[in-house]
Amino acid sequence: MATARELLLANLRDVFGNRDAVSRRRAIDETYADDVEFTDPEETVVGRDALEKKAASLLDGAPAEFVFAEDGIAYADAEMGAQSWTFGPAGNPAARGIDLITVRDGRISVLRTILAE
Repeated sequence: MATARELLLANLRDVFGNRDAVSRRRAIDETYADDVEFTDPEETVVGRDALEKKAASLLDGAPAEFVFAEDGIAYADAEMGAQSWTFGPAGNPAARGIDLITVRDGRISVLRTILAE
């Protein structure tokens, strides 16, 4: 069973940081609960398919040099975790935020993204 720290990394690197649709979907199926609830400043979506659409939309709408990167240390216990991140060209982020997760049965059941102002 994956730890909250491993899930935070998979969420950032293997899903939202992954431009390959096939491997991204595989990571989604391994990382999130079927009924995952994802909330960002735009909306709340439920389910793996909806989360996949959000990730694809974000990546497809960003320039190729935009990448997600960890921004500081992660905080995690058995049921929750938090990881701050940057998004943009390496060393010159266009956006910053933090992902908060809730873990159920070794998968992310709730993902909330808060953006820096």
